[in-house]
Amino acid sequence: MIAYDDELADRIRHVLGPRASEEKNMFGGLAFLFDGNMAVGVLGEDLVARVGPDAEEESLALPGARPMDFTGRPMKGWIFVESGAVSEDDALGSWIDRCLDFVGTLEPK
Repeated sequence: MIAYDDELADRIRHVLGPRASEEKNMFGGLAFLFDGNMAVGVLGEDLVARVGPDAEEESLALPGARPMDFTGRPMKGWIFVESGAVSEDDALGSWIDRCLDFVGTLEPK
C-alpha cells in the first residue's frame, strides 16, 4: 500500500509545472525524478527533499526540517520536511528549487 499525502503530491506537480519529469512509487511513497535521479517526494505527510550532502546542515536549520531516517540510519543529503512547513506554495517552491539545484549537478541515469 502506498501511503502519501495526495494533496501534497498534487501541489508538487503544480509547483513543478513544465519542469515536471517522471513520477515513481519509491520508499512507500511517491518520488519525482529528473533525468532518472530522485529530487523530491512525498512519504506520509512529509516532503522528502534531496538537497545533497553539502546543503544538508543549512537545510536542517530551516523550519520543519529533520534528517531523513526511516531505516535507523539517517540518509546523507536527504531531508524530511513537515507538511506544515510547506503549506504555502512559496515555501514548497523554495524546497523544490533547492532539490532541483542539487539534482541538476548529478549525471543522468
